[in-house]
Amino acid sequence: MYTFPVQRAAQLKEKPDPKTLVFGKVFTDHMFVMNYDAGQGWHDGRIVPYGPLELAPSAMVFHYAQEVFEGMKAYRRPDGGVQLFRPMDNVRRLNDSCERLCIPKLPEDEALAAIEALVKVEADWVPSEPGTSLYIRPFIIATDASLGVHASHSYLFCVICCPVGAYYAEGINPVRIYVENEDVRAVRGGTGYTKCGGNYAASIRAGERAEEQGYAQVLWLDGVERKYIEEVGSMNVMFKVDGKVITPKLTGSVLPGITRRSCIQLLKDWGVEVEERLITAQELFDAAKEGKLEEAWGTGTAAVVSPVGEMGWNDQHVVVNNNQIGPITQKLYDTLTGIQWGTAEDPHDWVVRL
Repeated sequence: MYTFPVQRAAQLKEKPDPKTLVFGKVFTDHMFVMNYDAGQGWHDGRIVPYGPLELAPSAMVFHYAQEVFEGMKAYRRPDGGVQLFRPMDNVRRLNDSCERLCIPKLPEDEALAAIEALVKVEADWVPSEPGTSLYIRPFIIATDASLGVHASHSYLFCVICCPVGAYYAEGINPVRIYVENEDVRAVRGGTGYTKCGGNYAASIRAGERAEEQGYAQVLWLDGVERKYIEEVGSMNVMFKVDGKVITPKLTGSVLPGITRRSCIQLLKDWGVEVEERLITAQELFDAAKEGKLEEAWGTGTAAVVSPVGEMGWNDQHVVVNNNQIGPITQKLYDTLTGIQWGTAEDPHDWVVRL
């Protein structure tokens, strides 16, 4: 049983209007911090007032990007309680990212206890308006004040939280996506399967190009042959083709999404055939022209599922399901959000009540 000292903020913030919450703009009163030093391991976990971190300008995180992070949520149940969704999956994926970036792994139980302890302290920040939640961002940064390309000897593990509104403020509407031909998000052998900032920094330019052309997201191709679908924006992606759901297999350059894993399990529960395999962009556009591309959607923590209504690639353009959300996409969204907010049965014990 882990316990952490709590230093209460001298002055609590005024909480924002839950009807007008914006993602990632307002943060709670407290944060969790824990240090790592070579020879000592992870130590001194504590909850302190949310505030700036003091780092040397030469801190290695600034120069060599040795850092990892996660994204998860706490939800308000109808009975007023608070719960998390598959939090240990996030902790384990954070450690997978740590292993790739040569960051010391966190003790799993202690990391989960830290997240739970912070959410309990900040329980009043978990909003109760429909579709709202408390977003939780655990992250680890290298803190050695040293220049030189090698692993740091000291690190900081932090957890911060922010209340967020419904992802779809005006309803769950299909988006337009654009197949990116020039830039790549990741390559096999790289860091594509991790959650590290470099992956996201590398995606910004293509995202801005897509936005300039009126698209909401980028559909990424593999970095070697430039023909296999990998992800959509910062989400995993799925397609229903001729009655079967297909999704890119985890080749090392695709993030192993927790929402992705949950969707696959639910689809199998419902008797829907799911294939994890290589999928070419041409196969998708051909299927659309033949009337076999029935639905398409992205999956991720922020949106849960994001339906795709149109796809563009070079001079090809297709509409998916008359630009409307499909029945499988809707059922996945309703079921997952029902489990997360405690209004639907949780057959796989994914929820952790606090």
